[in-house]
Amino acid sequence: MAGTVFFSVSMSLDGFIAPDSPEELMGQQWMELQHWVFRQRFFRENLKLGTGGEEGRDNDIVRETFERTGASVMGKRMFDAGEQMWPEDPPFHTPVFVVTHEKRAPWVRQGGTTFHFVNDGIESALRQARDAAGDRDVRVSGGGETIVQYLNAALVDEFHVALSPVLFGSGIRLFRGVEAGRVALDLVRAEPSPKTTHLYYAVHAR
Repeated sequence: MAGTVFFSVSMSLDGFIAPDSPEELMGQQWMELQHWVFRQRFFRENLKLGTGGEEGRDNDIVRETFERTGASVMGKRMFDAGEQMWPEDPPFHTPVFVVTHEKRAPWVRQGGTTFHFVNDGIESALRQARDAAGDRDVRVSGGGETIVQYLNAALVDEFHVALSPVLFGSGIRLFRGVEAGRVALDLVRAEPSPKTTHLYYAVHAR
């Protein structure tokens, strides 16, 4: 049976998930946005950032998101930004399907991560990701434009937003371009923590 299709992102209070320029990734604002996740033990171990880190509900959420994911889908812009920063053992440890016009052979990395480049659209990428994921879930990793494409195509079942106490002022908005008249949401639950508030939504066609 096919698993759930979901996305999970950190978002600023004014609705942004990333700076405009890939060169600004790892800058002060983005680090503040992701501050809650970089503190967690599971995240640090997965990215080989060293020992230590916090345990608790935030750490559990990071681990649960990783463990439920059997394959990921992402856009070319996110891949291009990450290709320069991910280590030889990227944090996915599953197949990743990149939606792109570029024709490229699969890029095999350490730890079970292989990037597959899909040239025939988001639905094809999702079908391949579902096949690869088996009975686990498919995560739409990003970026914002790719997430919106899947939302507008009614291909997302649920999502998690970690709302961080930071303002960007500009950047990439999570829901820029969403066809709001076609998307209905149900709040499933909200979990506050010292550095973020976790919001979970189920997605339905309106």
